[in-house]
Amino acid sequence: MLTKFETKSARVKGLSFHPKRPWVLTTLHTGVIQLWDYRMCTLLDKFDEHDGPVRGVCFHSQQPLFVSGGDDYKIKVWNYKHRRCIFTLLGHLDYIRTTFFHHDYPWILSASDDQTIRIWNWQSRTCISVLTGHNHYVMCANFHPSEDLIVSASLDQSVRVWDISGLRRKNVAPGPGGLDDHLKHPGHTDLFGAADAVVKHVLEGHDRGVNWAAFHPTMPLIISGADDRQVKLWRMNEAKAWEVDTCRGHYNNVSCTIFHPRQELIISNSEDKSIRVWDLSKRTCLQTFRRETDRFWVIAAHPTLNLFAAGHDSGMIVFKLERERPAFVLHANVLYYVKDKFLRMLDFGTSKDVAVMQLRGGSKANVYSMSYNPAENAVLICCRSPNPDNSTYDLYAVPKSSDSQNPDAPEGRRSSGLTAVWVARNRFAVLDRTHSITIKNLKNEVSKKVQAPNCDDMFYAGTGSLLLRDTDSVTLFDVQQKRTLASVKMSKVRYVIWSSDMSHVALLGKHLITICNRKMETLCSIHENTRVKSGAWDESGVFIYTTSNHIKYAITNGDHGIIRTLDLPIYITRVKGNSVFCLDRECRPRVLGIDSTEFKFKLALINRKYDEVLNMVRNAKLVGQSIIAYLQEKGYPEVALHFVKDEKTRFGLALECGNLEIALEAARALDSKACWEKLGEAALLQGNHQIVEMAYQRTKDFDKLSFLYLITGNLEKLRKMMKIAEIRKDTSGHFQNALFLGDVAERVKILKNCGQSSLAYLTAATHGLTEDTDALKMTFDPEKDQIPEVDPNACLLMPPPPVMQCEENWPLLTVSRGFFEGAMTTRGKTALAAADMADDGGAGEGWGHDADLALDDDGFGGPDGEDDGLRVSAADGGGWDVGDEDLDLPADLEVSAEVTGEEGYFVAPTNGTPQSQVWANNSHLPVDHVLAGSFESACRLLHDQVGVVDFTPYKPLFLSTYARSRTAYVGLPSLGPLFGFPHRNWKEAGAKQGIPAVGVKLSDLIQRLQVHSSDSEKLHLSFR
Repeated sequence: MLTKFETKSARVKGLSFHPKRPWVLTTLHTGVIQLWDYRMCTLLDKFDEHDGPVRGVCFHSQQPLFVSGGDDYKIKVWNYKHRRCIFTLLGHLDYIRTTFFHHDYPWILSASDDQTIRIWNWQSRTCISVLTGHNHYVMCANFHPSEDLIVSASLDQSVRVWDISGLRRKNVAPGPGGLDDHLKHPGHTDLFGAADAVVKHVLEGHDRGVNWAAFHPTMPLIISGADDRQVKLWRMNEAKAWEVDTCRGHYNNVSCTIFHPRQELIISNSEDKSIRVWDLSKRTCLQTFRRETDRFWVIAAHPTLNLFAAGHDSGMIVFKLERERPAFVLHANVLYYVKDKFLRMLDFGTSKDVAVMQLRGGSKANVYSMSYNPAENAVLICCRSPNPDNSTYDLYAVPKSSDSQNPDAPEGRRSSGLTAVWVARNRFAVLDRTHSITIKNLKNEVSKKVQAPNCDDMFYAGTGSLLLRDTDSVTLFDVQQKRTLASVKMSKVRYVIWSSDMSHVALLGKHLITICNRKMETLCSIHENTRVKSGAWDESGVFIYTTSNHIKYAITNGDHGIIRTLDLPIYITRVKGNSVFCLDRECRPRVLGIDSTEFKFKLALINRKYDEVLNMVRNAKLVGQSIIAYLQEKGYPEVALHFVKDEKTRFGLALECGNLEIALEAARALDSKACWEKLGEAALLQGNHQIVEMAYQRTKDFDKLSFLYLITGNLEKLRKMMKIAEIRKDTSGHFQNALFLGDVAERVKILKNCGQSSLAYLTAATHGLTEDTDALKMTFDPEKDQIPEVDPNACLLMPPPPVMQCEENWPLLTVSRGFFEGAMTTRGKTALAAADMADDGGAGEGWGHDADLALDDDGFGGPDGEDDGLRVSAADGGGWDVGDEDLDLPADLEVSAEVTGEEGYFVAPTNGTPQSQVWANNSHLPVDHVLAGSFESACRLLHDQVGVVDFTPYKPLFLSTYARSRTAYVGLPSLGPLFGFPHRNWKEAGAKQGIPAVGVKLSDLIQRLQVHSSDSEKLHLSFR
């Protein structure tokens, strides 16, 4: 038994598989119904409306419905899409044991402890028939999968078969009274007295109460399980039913028993804590699976898949009886695989699929793996059983020609062994049940025995080499030299897949994929939440693999992602171009189409094939936030700019890669205050004060704009700002601009207008404005006001005049334009030039003269103040309109196509690697990482090297050690200190090879120990 999924919960009394989705319903003794996704191993939903245990549950085959019945005497019909109970059926007078939907009609079948079986119409929500006859609890009732029959099991020790064809006829043709009469008299008999349901057979043979009965899906058979610990098989025909045989083996009550949907098997479970599998034809027990402490109560089979579920005292398990992975091997363009009892050959070139030969042992042999030898055209077929002692392998010579309709059955050489793998043209290795390795020849004779490391499985690793698996690692072993070449840590490796050139290998575990090179050095590891099923390498060196529900890719640098979703698991055999060749669980060859654009794009980016990247960006449909996030994470935001259409995203990417041209273009399109503020900050960092000016104008940040004009020495525009502040009645801004300009008369005027006569008098008197001083002096009342005294030593508040006006942007580092920037600017040259011509139309008018500003009393344009813009009259040259797109900016603000033609352009210098990071990169000593300030990596090294777990005592040592790692000195006044990083290899360190200086000498440590020793002695003497 292969357990696929397991839950922990209260006792599970009912189970039902969804016919199409990977869902299973469980009903608990606590009254809760749980909906699980057994493929993803997650709980999807809970339904809790029953009072007391819920025993019966069933999914509808087509509608989004399920039905449940419990100890509260209620049958509830639920809609799982709406996540609620849509109605309740009342009528039973005791516990309800089972509930099932009919496969065709809108009927529900329920069995109850009130000794009745009821059939309900869930569309009309009425009971259409009551079946009476049992004289004890009815434990189970099931519809026949194709006929008008019901089978029921009761604690009265009988199994009854009911004929419901009369009820079916009434539903199809209501009769002469019509539909109204039929609905008024649902129990009415027809002309000949036949009731809706009649007992056809009564099966008596159990000595105690019968817990379960079920029909065979295709044959006229019934299976039943009872408290007499027996499983009985019954056969029936139109006239009678009789007992065929009894399966004995359980040693407690048999809770449930069913037929396998597709094989000649019976499955039963019992309160003896076991599940047993019986041969239907021989009635012998084939397998037994036991739990330590949990009794089993119910079992259910998936209608189409090889899956079963069993409920027990502490939860539920979903399991398979046998492994479904097909055994196959690929050589060149040919796939050899085992299906049923034949070895088949599929030629990918011609799509010809033929049976090559018949295998020994028939279809019951569980083929686990196979290994092909092209030189000798021989194949090794390995079969495994639950008991390793019974595992065998067969050596076959594949016939060169055979009749595909009736292939030959060559005699193979069989021996016991867990695994057999070819290691040379005429030699193969066998791992026997004692886990020792033997080399054999083509006659299946032992050539030699190899002393190898302990292992429990082995895989092919090229000529003369094997991969040996133990519990927690995989070892590359050279059979010729009898020595270990390399090993990698990975537990429970299940499959090994080599690339075509044997340069890379993928090790597949249950949920883990590890990709290594030929030297078994780990390149990356990928963890999956669902089971990893299979994989293959494509021609570009990307590993394509499948999980339970996806086809995914993995690149050797660790990048991985989803290619497409799967309805059912598949097993990849080969990947070529955009086609995935695979086998399904029925061993049928299939070809699936995939879109390889995403991983080919990433691979080209990793391999620096930028022309290929650019071609894919322009022609392929690369969309989605995942690609953008990937490019940002890998440091390629400029690549994302090629195909991102959303202006907000373009703006963020342009700022990230420092491309102010595109950022400005996106900011114009977005025209939001937040974008202009961010653009202003980014442009200020790069020293592009012209874009900064535009951003401040758009956000109407007058204070910042004034300061920008001050530091660039643009006094003309600074005067404009002062005029605008006056019109806006911004006294503070007006005064500040007057200070920046050194306009004393304006400052006196401002102070006078705002009622600060004393300050206005002092300002005028200090700066020698006698007329203003006299005028202000006359305004003082000699009796009330005191004229302030002028300090004869007062300093004049006059700003230094600018030496020259800065018209150009601040100088930056000149570098060569990158591949993508060049491609982008070439592509966008025409568009940018057209945009520049449009924008330059209003740029030549300048700021205008000191104009009449047509404003209302409050200083804002418009009757209601809705326009916060400042408008200068058109007669005076247009002026500055802050509220409009037509900004009066310098002509050289726009970065036009002329810059794109140059080989070099200006970018802001990027930060280099700090020396502390260089120290951490160059050393594996924990102390060097502490000196670098990387405490986390230092703790990790201490744990790996000496096993330190508690780092609390190390905190003062870390801090004191870090304190001595750098020197500090003052560079310029009012700036922070500059740091120096002493190296112990300063002669050859350079910029990238440095390691920190040693701060403690051996003599210092000896002295510390001596001081510590003397202090300990003093302390000891003080206590004597």
